[in-house]
Amino acid sequence: QVQLVESGGGLVQAGSSLRLSCAASGRPFSWYALAWFRQRPGQEREFVAAVSRGIEATYYASSVEGRFTISRDNAKNSVYLQMERLNPADTAVYYCAATTTSNYYSREQYSYWGQGTQVTVAS
Repeated sequence: QVQLVESGGGLVQAGSSLRLSCAASGRPFSWYALAWFRQRPGQEREFVAAVSRGIEATYYASSVEGRFTISRDNAKNSVYLQMERLNPADTAVYYCAATTTSNYYSREQYSYWGQGTQVTVAS
């Protein structure tokens, strides 16, 4: 089992930056690839970014590439999402997730999820 707890969400103005954190406990953190998903109002949960285990390769949705950066710190059992140039379309609940597979884009491949943190971007 892996427990994931997100933090860092909030209300910001368009154009601002925000950094989300996800702290993990349980099984060895380094076993897992980690990702951020988000769920906008009335929409399905969608992939945002992922970082693999090992070489820590990163993957992004086209809507956030160049603005968001995912990173992990295995020593701190944490994964981060640095978000820049936020816009109202980024308003969503952001979830941290962990998987042992390499199918990073599919939410069905993630076994462990956090409770989510709300990000609201005002225009």
